[in-house]
Amino acid sequence: MARMHSTGHGIARRCLPYRKSPPSWVQINSSDLIEQIVKMAKRGQSPSQIGVVLRDNYGIPQVKGVTGNKIMRILKKNGLAPTIPEDLYHLIKKAVNVRKHLEKNRKDRDCKFRLILIESRIHRLARYYRSTKALPPNWRYISKKADTLVA
Repeated sequence: MARMHSTGHGIARRCLPYRKSPPSWVQINSSDLIEQIVKMAKRGQSPSQIGVVLRDNYGIPQVKGVTGNKIMRILKKNGLAPTIPEDLYHLIKKAVNVRKHLEKNRKDRDCKFRLILIESRIHRLARYYRSTKALPPNWRYISKKADTLVA
């Protein structure tokens, strides 16, 4: 599939092993892993940060292979899921930073163009999340109030 706002048709993608059981080197059981995930989420780590820590420090390649559920489902079950999805949150954060830069450097036309592209991605992603019920149906991205979402 082509890139949204640039050229190229990259073919890089992740390739998960077909085998669903956890590898032989994973010694942690499901309940301990869920407890560890909940503890990290209570410390304020995002789902992707939790996955990186589990991969690098504990040698767990896929949480789903051990527990049967993904990290987000575990967090939702325990009531610790973030209010807005992580990819949308990071796009909003990027838009806030670009807007802050644009206030200082008003003549930066390229920055203004990039901000338009970022905000169109935000609107597209928000439309998707509203249709999948991950966001409430009346949720709107308002650039003036965006810094309150990120703070």
